[in-house]
Amino acid sequence: MATSVINTSISNLGVSSLKSSANARIESKYSMQVRAKVEPSNKSVEIMRKFSEQYARRSDTYFCVDKAVTSVVIKGLAEHKDTLGAPLCPCRHYDDKVAEAEQGFWNCPCVPMRERKECHCMLFLTTDNDFSGKEQTISSEEIKDLTAKF
Repeated sequence: MATSVINTSISNLGVSSLKSSANARIESKYSMQVRAKVEPSNKSVEIMRKFSEQYARRSDTYFCVDKAVTSVVIKGLAEHKDTLGAPLCPCRHYDDKVAEAEQGFWNCPCVPMRERKECHCMLFLTTDNDFSGKEQTISSEEIKDLTAKF
């Protein structure tokens, strides 16, 4: 499950009891990180689920034999669709996700997938891939159940 990092300085927390002259010097040097889990909207998960099924059929590719992989990738795409406005590949590291989403190279289906059927996320697999399953469908319930533990 994706997380978002919010950097907040101690002085912005609104807790006046933390402030003292010593704390005033410290708070200018340090910041606190708060990690919050970001759940994609059900609507975006459903949009990405339907897209994934349709694209698998159109490209003659199949989902991973371990549908938990498929589920996590679909939720990652949905989260990026919600936060960035585009289904940026969730399996890569980006220095600037917004810029990458605007550029479009890694938006699903990414250029390597469209040109060579190479899916880094293992969402769309060709039949010669050892991890390729036999299915091109996944239900909303499967996605929910398989990602509940993450």
